[in-house]
Amino acid sequence: MQVHKAEYLSSAVKLEDCPKPVHPEYAFIGRSNVGKSSLINMLTDNKSLAHISSTPGKTKTINHFLIDDRWFIADLPGYGYARVSQVERAKWEKMIRNYFSKRENLACVFVLFDIRVSPQKNDMEFIEWLGKNGVPFVIVFTKADKISQREREVSVKVYKTRILESWEEVPQLFITSAEKKLGRDAMLEFIDSVNKQLS
Repeated sequence: MQVHKAEYLSSAVKLEDCPKPVHPEYAFIGRSNVGKSSLINMLTDNKSLAHISSTPGKTKTINHFLIDDRWFIADLPGYGYARVSQVERAKWEKMIRNYFSKRENLACVFVLFDIRVSPQKNDMEFIEWLGKNGVPFVIVFTKADKISQREREVSVKVYKTRILESWEEVPQLFITSAEKKLGRDAMLEFIDSVNKQLS
């Protein structure tokens, strides 16, 4: 699948302010500074679509993009940034849980992990919550160009082992690099296949 058009639609802090659920939606979420905006820009082949910030925790809203007039990308606020206050964190959790529980056109969640970082407690708790609530998700490893092929394999194996402590099987995995456009075709093919199942 090729992306021909990608446009910013809106930013929302409440589910009611999100675009009407008329197209399949793919949500992107991960720890702060995981490379979410870079990945979205790489997927859509648009370097300025999602704003890339050097300040972790910058995204505070659910940002929607319309792709080829056929599907949505939802860029969700990052989690796990220590300098966010308890009040902010509680607001984030409420907004995100509400979104995942009630967004009727949500087709899949892409949960992003930095491949260089070992499994974190809040990452594992987050995918556990998605699983318990029946929210479909896949795992996307980012920044794969920063380490060697051997290191990638070791990291993925560590994650698989950790996930299998709680899960019967490992969710689908993608290994990506926004710099090298690694994983782009595989992710777009996955989105295309889900779109076809839903149409």
